[in-house]
Amino acid sequence: MSLQGKLISEINIKCNGDVFHEIIKYKPHDIFSICSDKIQNMEIHEGELGNIGSVKSWKFTYGGKEIFVKEVIEEIDDEKKLIKKKVIEGDLLEYYKSFYGTIQVETKGENNLVTWIMEYEKKNVNVPDPHYLMEFCLGATKDIGLTISSDT
Repeated sequence: MSLQGKLISEINIKCNGDVFHEIIKYKPHDIFSICSDKIQNMEIHEGELGNIGSVKSWKFTYGGKEIFVKEVIEEIDDEKKLIKKKVIEGDLLEYYKSFYGTIQVETKGENNLVTWIMEYEKKNVNVPDPHYLMEFCLGATKDIGLTISSDT
């Protein structure tokens, strides 16, 4: 059994894809405000928002458990509306040797599709795939999309 894994999920959002990408890139405090029932805290530790190398941390609750994650932005492609992050500290690293998350928005006419990709290496075969985290991210994406579409 391989210790490396990859999860990919997509969700349609009702808001403008460019606006969604800008919020993910430059306005994580808006995500914290929109998803306050899911996310308890967001802090910027290094760098400027929207730049490769910037470091931020999140505290969120899923399944009654508080989870802490510190991440660094490794890649930004504004043309593809893509942001790739690497987890550098926190609860996920208790179970995974490495963990990367990529979020991309594809706009086709009126449709805006958000794709989440999670790439990881488990510490051992008993570690489950992070389906719970994917569910959390899709739920937050839906909340953000609904809030933005009602604001425009």
